[in-house]
Amino acid sequence: MLAVLKTLSNETRLNILCWLREPEQMNANLPKLIKDEFPGGVCVGSIQEKSGLAQSVISSYLSSMQKAGLLESRRYGQWTYYRRNEEAIAAFLEDFAAGLQAKKM
Repeated sequence: MLAVLKTLSNETRLNILCWLREPEQMNANLPKLIKDEFPGGVCVGSIQEKSGLAQSVISSYLSSMQKAGLLESRRYGQWTYYRRNEEAIAAFLEDFAAGLQAKKM
């Protein structure tokens, strides 16, 4: 849980996770292969363009988000695509909410 919280403590990383909720808004001319085999995937270049940061910075952010379990990735040729790991995000939110609940006496 702490790894996810640390990852999301950066505004850009949090924004990336939010942007990836609606991948269709970031995917211009997405190849059919990607749509079929990795639905919801967004190219690193599209994420980098939206953020306005250097690709090396975005790649580092995406890598840390993937290590925390928030994202999944797939490489096609020279391009890497990322999407949200909805199952892991839901589990984190459930655990986080449970951890904040007051214990009944």
